[in-house]
Amino acid sequence: MVFVVIDGLDASGKDTQALRLCTFLRDRRKTVLLRLHPSDDNFFGVKAKQFLYVNGKSAHLASALFYMVDVLRSILIYSWRKHDYVVFVRYLMGTAYLPSPLDKIAYNFFACTVPTSTLMFFLDVSPNEAFKRIQAARGTRERFESLEELVRMRRKALSLALTSNWTIIEADKSVEDVADEIKRHVVA
Repeated sequence: MVFVVIDGLDASGKDTQALRLCTFLRDRRKTVLLRLHPSDDNFFGVKAKQFLYVNGKSAHLASALFYMVDVLRSILIYSWRKHDYVVFVRYLMGTAYLPSPLDKIAYNFFACTVPTSTLMFFLDVSPNEAFKRIQAARGTRERFESLEELVRMRRKALSLALTSNWTIIEADKSVEDVADEIKRHVVA
């Protein structure tokens, strides 16, 4: 089983790249489990999404905590051994949304306790590009989708990615270029 993680800021292309990678792998007759977080198939993922649209510190903390439980639930209940590849979208970088210094503490704790991989990709989109994509694609924005929040979240998440085993991919590039770079790493 090969474990792949695709993470990054909002509008960095995580879901798009994960779906493209899964299609690529399935076209090569590989079995693939895809987990998107926050997920829609359980209480914790649904609550994490709901709190993303609520303002205030308690909602901020609640969305991050529900998100982390959603990811842990995915790790615990899915039978990974039945698949050639497991692809997780949003994994450890959700901890960057916690207030400082909890973000680094939670990241380090989870990085030591959950499975990691040499195939962990951080899609590094510039805040301006992410904000442009959000404005073009979404009617309602989540609490972290202002330009100011995107700048702050990128700084925090990139700092975490640089201290760990992440492959950082410049995600302002075309969808095809990013997909090709991910595929090169996965099939190497």
